[in-house]
Amino acid sequence: MNFKNKLLAIFLTLLLVLPQSVFAYSEYVIPGGETVGIQVNSDGILIVGFYEVNGHYIGKDAGFELGDKITSINDKEVASINEMVSTINNQNTSSTITIGFIRDHKQQTLDLPLVKDENDVYKTGLYVKDQINGIGTLTYIDPNTMIYGCLGHEITEKTTASKFEIKDGKIFKADITGIEKSSNGSPGEKNARFYKDITYGTIVENETSGIFGIYTDTLPEKELLKVATKDEIKLGPAEIKTVLEDNTVETFEINIIKIDKKSDTKNLLFEITDEALLEKAGGVVQGMSGSPILQDNKLIGAVTHVIVNDSKKGYGIFITTMLEEGER
Repeated sequence: MNFKNKLLAIFLTLLLVLPQSVFAYSEYVIPGGETVGIQVNSDGILIVGFYEVNGHYIGKDAGFELGDKITSINDKEVASINEMVSTINNQNTSSTITIGFIRDHKQQTLDLPLVKDENDVYKTGLYVKDQINGIGTLTYIDPNTMIYGCLGHEITEKTTASKFEIKDGKIFKADITGIEKSSNGSPGEKNARFYKDITYGTIVENETSGIFGIYTDTLPEKELLKVATKDEIKLGPAEIKTVLEDNTVETFEINIIKIDKKSDTKNLLFEITDEALLEKAGGVVQGMSGSPILQDNKLIGAVTHVIVNDSKKGYGIFITTMLEEGER
């Protein structure tokens, strides 16, 4: 996914595995491969940084920390940055406000001194965020439940490097406009044009195995693929489906070189062998997160990571892990 967090293995994200019969997902699902725009709204207003006001870091000095989630201003609940700004601007002439926030799952309050700039605008010294936007790849849609899975990993907030706790969100139309190629030590990425008014589905979960929700658009007219169990997957040739230009899903050859049933998300180590994909993208790039992995005409997993020092290689998650999480 194109969120530019620098990790040894970049995210492109178990509980005890129960018998398959416990879960309600279908044995056959619609494979994805399409690029989707992703918008998630925070469950609270997240503090992601501090800035100087008249030579002082007034927010940090007041005791706030990165990752604090603002929930109220002067005992008035606020759920978005717009509400926060409006509440501050409409307060009385007091030079101090009381901010309610959550830290380590505990509700707390701190007083914050306010300063007005030359344009008579209040400055808080806090950088805040209530939304993340990006792109990823749709992995599957269950035609019976309309539940879809995407990404194969969680969305994190890059400043705090923590899981982004979401209130809600949506997936929507996005077309690929270009590819910045990967090279060893420098993961590339997909660039896209967003069409936020063309919504494909809701987002209700952001978990280690992906984002999940209800697909609300017309189902794609595709052949259903059988879901492979972990034991059916083998070393050797396989394929991934992804978009490199506009919204055209293409199929590319890979080789699975290791299977790890104990890892939470890095279950399939693979190497790209398709010359066309290597020529166009240089290897695995950010934005491929969620690209379906197929073997023997069965859906076996989804692309999740690029290996930074060897961009031809990447990791994938078992599809059954995603499907089980999507049904919880």
